[in-house]
Amino acid sequence: MKYMIASDIHGSAEYCGMLKERFLQEGAERLILLGDLLYHGARNPLPEGYSTLETANILNSLKERIVCIKGNCDSEVDSLVLEFPVSADLVLLPFAGREIFFCHGHKTPALMKEGDILFCGHFHVPACEEREGYLYCNCGSVSIPKENSPRSYCVLEGNTIFWKRLETGEIFLERRF
Repeated sequence: MKYMIASDIHGSAEYCGMLKERFLQEGAERLILLGDLLYHGARNPLPEGYSTLETANILNSLKERIVCIKGNCDSEVDSLVLEFPVSADLVLLPFAGREIFFCHGHKTPALMKEGDILFCGHFHVPACEEREGYLYCNCGSVSIPKENSPRSYCVLEGNTIFWKRLETGEIFLERRF
């Protein structure tokens, strides 16, 4: 099983188009989106190539392969243009003998146990660290990276997580679990 994980597109059709290209090149079974799909939010500048409708159309072209978490900038009105559900605050999937939690990051699960993995976005900075027995992973941001980090996404395959640069697909961080 191979998953691609991305977050914080914030309405950038330009970078969403790159994300789609990377997804198709990666050959992943699912694209797990961790929220903040269409709108930039009050604290963020407009990203390059900002077009909510064009971003929605790009994502809709992958609708059968998307699992999507609701972010703090996502709203009910998004369902008027998105053809897949964006309603869950949390998704839990068994993977490689572990439980993997996916959330946006502005709300996190309270009960993580030893060996669990938590993926989130929200902070726009790629990260991987041990926290109280579980592995915290942030895939960064597709369109508005912060703290001089690259535009990025993650690939989860086997027992390894890869953080990759959106523009090139180059691995810049790798973690086995």
